[in-house]
Amino acid sequence: MDFLDISKQRYTTKHYDPTRKISDKDMKDLLEVLRLAPSAVNIQPWHFFVGSTQKAKEKILPAIPDFNIPRIQDCSHFVVLCAKNKITDQELTAITQKEDQDGRYPKKEIRDTVDSHRKIFAHMHEEQGDFAQWTAKQTYIAMTALLYAAASKDIDSTPIEGMDFEKTDEILNLKNKNLKSVMIVALGYRAENDSNADRPKSRLSYDEVISSID
Repeated sequence: MDFLDISKQRYTTKHYDPTRKISDKDMKDLLEVLRLAPSAVNIQPWHFFVGSTQKAKEKILPAIPDFNIPRIQDCSHFVVLCAKNKITDQELTAITQKEDQDGRYPKKEIRDTVDSHRKIFAHMHEEQGDFAQWTAKQTYIAMTALLYAAASKDIDSTPIEGMDFEKTDEILNLKNKNLKSVMIVALGYRAENDSNADRPKSRLSYDEVISSID
């Protein structure tokens, strides 16, 4: 199945079959997709918390409003996607060092230039006061990769913003980890009675959302 077919078939699951679980291999693949997700200047300003046990679900449920509780209770796994509140020069340098170890820089001058530019971008957003918004945007890129990677494996998903972010941050002690919750993605397999599965996909027309710049 090519990506266009996946895009046509994927939908947001409303009800999960609690008896079906994602295999360890498939889940490992999905988490690897998260790790490999692109971000602006490769800043990777995120951390992902994964839950699958009943204990993990009960831990996060106080942050979930009534209408979304069934998604968490019945899904196979859930992922809390978090973004960094701030990032230090030391952390940014560590990214550059990892890139260097992975062979991305044939010359020291290139490495040093990239390191400098990355810090300039990060500091710019800090000075503009939109660093938290910027890092959250990067996390949405990772979320999108996760949704479509799951669909490629016939694994269903539900991106959830209907949650108590402050409560989530408290439950996972995120403030002390320099993180804030951005969303939760439920993963698993649709229930037979999931009415959303049989509804035709509906989007605005091509001409309504796409224009050519002349």
